Amino acid sequence: MAGWAGAELWALNPLRTVWLALAAAFLLALLLQLAPAGLLPSCALFQDLIRYGKTKLSGPRRPAVCRAFDVPKRYFSHFYVISVLWNGFLLWFLSQSLFLGAPFPDWLHALLRTLGATQFRALELESKASQMLVGELALSTFLVLVFVWVHSLRRLFECFYISIFSNAVIHIVQYCFGLVYYVLVGLTVLSQVPMEDKNVYVLGKNLLLQARWFHILGMMMFFWSSAHQYKCHVILSNLRRNKKGVIVHCQHRIPFGDWFEYVSSANYLAELMIYISMAVTFGFHNLTWWLVVTYVFFSQALSAFFNHTFYKSTFVSYPKHRKAFLPFLF
Repeated sequence: MAGWAGAELWALNPLRTVWLALAAAFLLALLLQLAPAGLLPSCALFQDLIRYGKTKLSGPRRPAVCRAFDVPKRYFSHFYVISVLWNGFLLWFLSQSLFLGAPFPDWLHALLRTLGATQFRALELESKASQMLVGELALSTFLVLVFVWVHSLRRLFECFYISIFSNAVIHIVQYCFGLVYYVLVGLTVLSQVPMEDKNVYVLGKNLLLQARWFHILGMMMFFWSSAHQYKCHVILSNLRRNKKGVIVHCQHRIPFGDWFEYVSSANYLAELMIYISMAVTFGFHNLTWWLVVTYVFFSQALSAFFNHTFYKSTFVSYPKHRKAFLPFLF
């Protein structure tokens, strides 16, 4: 098992390749924005693809051909509809397998194998230590998939009942990427579950016995980060409501309170912390998920940089001590 673990830790499978490529692409985009102005790509399409919402207003002038591919930013809710349905679907299959011993469907098993899911052999599971490690991984996968589903359900609720969307837009490519994103996230989580052929190795009656300190820590971090993100979205929503809760405008105002006292994009910071909590739940050593976290870090940092630039250029009185994404750092 130790030999297998060492080999698998650094193996580059299709899923890891995708997340590594996405992380590298957003890192490059961020570095280009931080570079001197003369080095920035002049391509309007490039700028249009990395900006969305209000940050398109502070970017280069958008030609008509770019505006032809706009879709409303409020379509963000579609991402979470897809995620709740798809990841709920995956969670159902995982629960059936964990608690009832039902095998994964052929199509799902084949898809997970193609993406790089690990298959265990009976000989690799003979020792008690190996069984314990595999049991921990099964519980981690179950918890993280629950977290992804709960996160998506909360965000869907916020889109319908909390957030107030203006007439801001996103590019159709960004919209399509968002639809695919949560499908890929769910498959990434499910691909981490230990399987022996089409069955998950650990049965549900033993699942809770596999709980470790990092499962508890990860769960606490997830709900803590989620609570802060919810509060940040409420703060942003209240900027467009009067004291009675009635929507009075869709203009942008300076947010105050909670993590907004430290960074311009507190909701993005909370998003990063949510994904880090899932990495903790996986026991800190899951390379695949850390690549997901790396992608989230650079993509949210890029968006936060644009938000920060917009706020500073729009409001003369914007707090000078406030950073873009990471308190006291960036």
